[in-house]
Amino acid sequence: MPTIGWIILLLALGLIVGNLLLLRDSARTRLPPETLEKIRRRQAEMEAQDAEEDD
Repeated sequence: MPTIGWIILLLALGLIVGNLLLLRDSARTRLPPETLEKIRRRQAEMEAQDAEEDD
């Protein structure tokens, strides 16, 4: 394989690995406690509503 082919291949692999690392880092963002509590309350409301509909 010519040198330019190896360069393009390495560049493509570097882009893929870099984007995966960026995605992993952005998935680790922490939510504030107030937002987590709001999510939990909303989830409890939805589960209660689903339980009512099943009866």
